Amino acid sequence: MEPPRPFHSEGGSHDGTPALNGEPVDPAQLAEEMEPLSARELIAWALETFGSELKFAVSFQKTSSVIIDIAHSLDPSARFFYIDTDLLFEETYLTRDALAARYGIEFERYAGISLEEQERRYGANLWRRQPDACCGIRKVEPMRDALSDASCWVSGIRRTDSQTRANAPKLAWDRRFGLWKLNPLADWTEQQVWNYIQEKSLPYNPLHDRGYPSIGCVHCTRPTSGNDRSGRWFGFSKTECGING
Repeated sequence: MEPPRPFHSEGGSHDGTPALNGEPVDPAQLAEEMEPLSARELIAWALETFGSELKFAVSFQKTSSVIIDIAHSLDPSARFFYIDTDLLFEETYLTRDALAARYGIEFERYAGISLEEQERRYGANLWRRQPDACCGIRKVEPMRDALSDASCWVSGIRRTDSQTRANAPKLAWDRRFGLWKLNPLADWTEQQVWNYIQEKSLPYNPLHDRGYPSIGCVHCTRPTSGNDRSGRWFGFSKTECGING
């Protein structure tokens, strides 16, 4: 049986046009207006604009620690969720628990079919044979469920992460899922992220101290000497799981 393709949607508002408060909006113009705003200002705007329909996606990497701290300080009822592939590092789950304890957050968990069911349907080691298909099952489809009740979601991507993210706007219309997407740390440097974590004494994923600048699933993540995503999907011409691009 062939695994499903990663989810791609042409989504949009009811008439297919990006809108805010029921009014059509030009995403490029709005992105230009948002560009000068700080991460805190952007998150505050999104909380006020979207309310309970704003959801923060966290992966328990270093940028998640920063975003959780900012958002929680602005609104303790902010909604945080994560995609559990059932293949995350133990350190990632421990970081989740440390952040939950510090902020009193119950992270919403979304997951796909079990690993056993995936193997039954598509065979063993799908991640090795067809990594795009594996990401589609374990990440993209659960993400689709996670965003089913959202009008905007928040990501921790930064322009310095990779070439595919180099032009990421701070606010964009996410055609893949048919809603707005906020990237409040888009213009942050690596040093800014670490300065914030250290100044606030935030919990963070200890794998960052062991040569893992970007952390995903155990099978598809390796340590690397750089500060980029080159340790992800090593050996494949693949840089994204399908959620952010």
